[in-house]
Amino acid sequence: MSREQKWQDFDPNGIAEDNGNLYGLPYDVDDAALVIVPVPWEVTVSYAGGTADGPTAMLEASKQVDLYDPYVKDAWKLGLAMLPISDEVRSKSDTLRSIAESYIEMFSEGQSPDQNAEMADMLAQVNQGSEWLNHWVESTIKTQLDEGKKVALLGGDHSTPLGMMKALASKYDDYGILQIDAHADLRDAYEGFTYSHASIMFNALKIPQVSALVQVGIRDYCEAENVIIESDNRVHTFFDHEVKNLQYAGYTWHQLCANIVEKLPQNVYLSFDIDGLDPKLCPNTGTPVPGGFEFEQVLFLIREVIASGRKIIAFDINEVAPGEDEWDANVGARLLYRIANLVMAQE
Repeated sequence: MSREQKWQDFDPNGIAEDNGNLYGLPYDVDDAALVIVPVPWEVTVSYAGGTADGPTAMLEASKQVDLYDPYVKDAWKLGLAMLPISDEVRSKSDTLRSIAESYIEMFSEGQSPDQNAEMADMLAQVNQGSEWLNHWVESTIKTQLDEGKKVALLGGDHSTPLGMMKALASKYDDYGILQIDAHADLRDAYEGFTYSHASIMFNALKIPQVSALVQVGIRDYCEAENVIIESDNRVHTFFDHEVKNLQYAGYTWHQLCANIVEKLPQNVYLSFDIDGLDPKLCPNTGTPVPGGFEFEQVLFLIREVIASGRKIIAFDINEVAPGEDEWDANVGARLLYRIANLVMAQE
């Protein structure tokens, strides 16, 4: 049955059907225009956990999202579907997370894998498992790209999209990353983990096809990361304190968005760590930081990217940890819908 045929039996104003798809939409992966790949993984998180529950919590929260989008006409008709949440990925995440927690505890006590064989074995298991995930994500994304689908990834921690970035590099000769985040994520193998959630952009810059990294909202970073920001001409960082100070001085968000967009190449990959938002919108995320953006403020920036004639080739949303009240999942589900609509509606 085509998407058009499914419209006839679907009521966008009704109660969401519990059909296993996000927002109760009637589409499956075969007839979807955009396929979301859920990745329930949080092996290397270094503070609070819970982000592996993000895809499940957002799937549940999506049933409460009204489908009218003020910026995309008949958005529910565009064809959004999510792959099943992988039990294999979640099982490996849980197993390796337990190993990583023990390793981190020993590491924090001053022990080193260079001098402790048990720690070295733990580190090897985590790094090998993370390599497995990278290959799984890359293969899964390539399958969808080969089917002509637009793609998005739903984490999980922020280490999860590296395989997706590599898959996109097989399709695009040149693309830039627009990173919305509280953290720079430019650490070299944080805590020894090659594929740490705090190292995602350090690893992304190793991909030859990534010609620019434009970071927005950064407000928690170390000196070594700042050295990379200042020395790598591909990296353009709009620190949260600088953005705020310019606004206090009278600059509009519209003007600042123009400066951000100007640094991006034609093809743009959006990598969205939810802690880029004000923590009132994501209090349960692993490492919340004071400052950040409002919900509509970020969506305005994304619309400005598209209005400039640039193309968002794919996106991810990560670090949604639902907590007991599932507020973060509520916010995340709404962000996912609005961003997916904008990406699908691009000309």
